[in-house]
Amino acid sequence: MTKARAQSRRRRQAIEWPTIVLSLIIYGFWGILTYFHASFPLWAWIPLAAWTVAWQASLQHEIIHGHPTSNRTLNRLIGCWPLLLWLPYESYRISHLLHHRDERLTDPLDDPESFYWTPEQWSALNPLHALAVRANATFLGRITVGPARSIYCFLRREAELVWQGNAMHRRIWAEHALQLAVVLAWLVLVCGVNPLLYVVGVVYPGTALMLVRSFAEHRAENEVEERTAIVENAPVFGLLYLYNNLHVVHHEQPTLPWYRIPAWYRANRDRLIRENGGLVYDGYLDVARRYFLTGHDSLIHPLGRAPVTDHQ
Repeated sequence: MTKARAQSRRRRQAIEWPTIVLSLIIYGFWGILTYFHASFPLWAWIPLAAWTVAWQASLQHEIIHGHPTSNRTLNRLIGCWPLLLWLPYESYRISHLLHHRDERLTDPLDDPESFYWTPEQWSALNPLHALAVRANATFLGRITVGPARSIYCFLRREAELVWQGNAMHRRIWAEHALQLAVVLAWLVLVCGVNPLLYVVGVVYPGTALMLVRSFAEHRAENEVEERTAIVENAPVFGLLYLYNNLHVVHHEQPTLPWYRIPAWYRANRDRLIRENGGLVYDGYLDVARRYFLTGHDSLIHPLGRAPVTDHQ
């Protein structure tokens, strides 16, 4: 074994303590907020709880990429708990790893996280669905209509797969049901949280916070490197998203742990901005200002599909 391989193996086997500590903070904070929910005024409890479940979604994203240990079972045990209720960890893992085929980024058919449509898909939409899609393309729509549309579309697709007898998705939902039962038992039986309040006041705005990150992070372009955006100057939201606001770093170095992303970005900033064609935003207020009532991009993929490039 070469020295470089040995060093790489040691890195993979190392426990990433900052992520372990982060997971304890997130779950501990969620436990405190739910157990002592009656002690908080709603105006404080709702945003704090919504922030926490969105933070846990960012932690799940980190775990999907092989953190914080070399033991996949242990990692999964840390990340699998559905604090958002509706999203099974395993479904998220499979979908997100497919998204990381960078040569297919933004493709309406191949990228499961794409918000673009083919002309054929668009022409098949009914007027009400098309209206919802148009709203979802604006920043205001993404944080208001977006969670309802995302949850509904996801659950409908999953229900169809389960109904059709897809063995993998039946297994995923059986596991999710058990994990969900644990979360709901804590919320309802132990803490006495009103389930409707949790769904409306925590799950919905928590999902909206997740959608803020994904709103403008990819854009349809011919060159692969120009399809991923950067949101600079976002210290608070950067921590919420575990620095995936610097999203181009994540796609170039998908196994880089969250706490190393800012330094790596600073060291490579000029090259990254040059290669991504200057697709840089000055914080999420800049994103909101530009696209509050204006669509982020055309709804139909401007090239029809993501073009085949030399990267494939």
